[in-house]
Amino acid sequence: MKTCIYLSYKGLGANLLHLAYCHEIAQKYGPVTIITLCHNLEATLKDDPLIDKIIFINKYHKRFIDILRLRNFFNSFNFDQIFIFYPSVRIYLASVLSNIKKVFCYPLFKKNKLHLVDAAKKFTEKSLGVTDCSTETNYFIKENKIQNIKKNIDTKKFTIVIGAGSSGPTTKWGAKNYSNLINKLNNNGDYYFFILCGPKDKDLSNEITNNIKSNNYVSLYDKKIEEVIPFLCSANMYVGNDSFGSHITAQSGIKSLVILLDSPKAYTDYSKNYHRIFPENIKIENITHGSNLNPNDVSVEKVYQEILNNKF
Repeated sequence: MKTCIYLSYKGLGANLLHLAYCHEIAQKYGPVTIITLCHNLEATLKDDPLIDKIIFINKYHKRFIDILRLRNFFNSFNFDQIFIFYPSVRIYLASVLSNIKKVFCYPLFKKNKLHLVDAAKKFTEKSLGVTDCSTETNYFIKENKIQNIKKNIDTKKFTIVIGAGSSGPTTKWGAKNYSNLINKLNNNGDYYFFILCGPKDKDLSNEITNNIKSNNYVSLYDKKIEEVIPFLCSANMYVGNDSFGSHITAQSGIKSLVILLDSPKAYTDYSKNYHRIFPENIKIENITHGSNLNPNDVSVEKVYQEILNNKF
């Protein structure tokens, strides 16, 4: 049976937190095709045996008039069934009007306060007729890729991914905080750091590394996503902003300490490997898009202690 999963999300992290449900569907029907608005999901999941194909779509998803074009797009793949992980009337109608035999979709007109994890879990359970779909899964990467990274670092050191980059400025803890944290850790232990920033965050990466007093790090800003991932999967811990890197590490069984400043807790609700850090006088339920919490309300000392508490 040729199965399609439609993920109507541009962010890599939002796509990755749906991976458990993609795997659940694939376990029942065989490897799936994912259609996504995320341009780098294909490179991220290239080693996943439960994913047959990933198709990036950057059109037919904005205007209601595009329904017929999207229908024709679906028809070109001859899918037997489609699972739409979003309450979109447009995508639903395009699917119903296509040659797809079975169409499963989120309840329509319920976009407000959509909890990504709860909604995806309930939808998968109802669609598949199962009672307890796990929110966690295993991220697939070929072992030789991890070993190639470990050949070039001292594996006796405790390796931490510093997730300094993110898609928006309001979710970032700040270069000074990260460099101070790294220096404090270096003064009290034996560490190695992978500085995770995207290509657009070169200046941020340089600001951090220029203030690190030891040469025990590697910057990843100039690497492609498929080159970055083996570094993430070979680490002992993730510490940083809410970014795609934490979803990779959490789904690789690695403790992931995420500093929440402007991201809903729903993004990190799904894995036992997540540990959330946020300002003392704030309730985690009140943190969401637009919170714009002050990064300096999360002290370096607080993050440092959380690292020590979660090392073992």
